[in-house]
Amino acid sequence: TISQPYIVALMAEALCLKGRERVLDIGTGSGYAAAVLASLALEVFSIERIPELAAQARKNLDRTGFTQVHVKCADGTLGWPEAAPFDGICVAAGAPAVPAALKQQLAVGGRLVIPVGTEGGLQELLCITRLSDSEYEQASYGDVRFVPLLGEEGWP
Repeated sequence: TISQPYIVALMAEALCLKGRERVLDIGTGSGYAAAVLASLALEVFSIERIPELAAQARKNLDRTGFTQVHVKCADGTLGWPEAAPFDGICVAAGAPAVPAALKQQLAVGGRLVIPVGTEGGLQELLCITRLSDSEYEQASYGDVRFVPLLGEEGWP
């Protein structure tokens, strides 16, 4: 699976990566977005909830030389706490609200890009910047439509 390439580019651009960052990618799918992010950042941690997709993405990334991408099969709504904090978090599924676990795993100065809205309907692509331990700033990148983000802090 893959998000539309121009949406992957928009989300990657919103992260404002400079090449030294550690990025969390939620919804690995085929591994395409993880590869794009790995081309722009130092290290990528990618979570896929479907075991077969996680395994195929790992093969795709290995075959194309993206050894700086770590893939695991887990609930992406909970993030990857043992690897946090992250300078960027990119979520390729629509959430009912921004998962608290992801906000907590964002480094100060880091950005979280996530579609938020109704399940199966339009969502708003948000970019949330962590300003301090307790302050966040939010910007909108317009309406999008993604598959639902399933998990403990997503849709059931």
